[in-house]
Amino acid sequence: MPFSSYTTFDRTEWAALRVNTPLTLTEADLAELKGLNEQLSLADVVEVYLPLSRLLNLHVAATRELARVTDLFLGKTTGAPPYIIGIAGSVAVGKSTTARVMQALLARWPDHPKVDLITTDGFLYANQELESRGLMQRKGFPESYDTRRLIQFAADVKAGVKPIRAPVYSHLVYDIVPGGEKVIEQPDILILEGLNVLQGGDSVDPDRPFVSDFFDFSIYVDADEPFVRGWFLERFRRLRETAFRDPKSFFRRYAEMPETDAMAFASRVWEEINGRNLRENIAPTKERAHLVLEKGPGHNVTGIRLRRL
Repeated sequence: MPFSSYTTFDRTEWAALRVNTPLTLTEADLAELKGLNEQLSLADVVEVYLPLSRLLNLHVAATRELARVTDLFLGKTTGAPPYIIGIAGSVAVGKSTTARVMQALLARWPDHPKVDLITTDGFLYANQELESRGLMQRKGFPESYDTRRLIQFAADVKAGVKPIRAPVYSHLVYDIVPGGEKVIEQPDILILEGLNVLQGGDSVDPDRPFVSDFFDFSIYVDADEPFVRGWFLERFRRLRETAFRDPKSFFRRYAEMPETDAMAFASRVWEEINGRNLRENIAPTKERAHLVLEKGPGHNVTGIRLRRL
């Protein structure tokens, strides 16, 4: 029998682990949290995300206790550093919604009310820099990020530096916002969400740091590629009817062209960029996650895998 480092739960088994964790979100909250073309219900929150918030609350408490014991041993008081959660997964798989839901739930626990969320999109190189490096067609691949700045950001969070400023990305203009920043003031928990945040283990340069080195817990949102491709194409179709029609949108021309041509373009983007990035860089990091959320064709979580400690 092959060895597995994970314990697998179906949705019913996982839901039972909620115990008596109260539901603190409403339907109105969910409407603000879910992404375009995603089906997110209160049942999803109750059966999937509340048990996960309970698990993470226990982890945070244990990490703080370990920091207290270490302080006691060293004879000094430094306090527990912010707890960092990494959330990874493909474009269109729903990792951003997962991150927002977890931020909302974790912030409602009394012991850690300050929960910040940062996406790694802000650490992409600006389009002008990507053009100069010949990387515009590899946007979202590991080399398209200012990795040094991202690692320094995570290190500063762990070190308790404040304030810390993170760059901001606009999906409307498809570029970094000049002068834009989000200020982080030593949160209790930081959620860092992005495509490639679970990368690590460079055999060529074993001393090279990765942003995942700073994570206390990591989550991978998973689904079979045909499902994710379908969600990506449907989201693109929906965006043609909404955000792409904004005069400021980088993709305005795709709202105006015939649907057949626009969807053919979207299919090429998946095959040449997003799907390739998933296969080559994102999916191989799945087994590094502490927890894997497995999604079925309806965007709903059907199974959970939890790494054994």
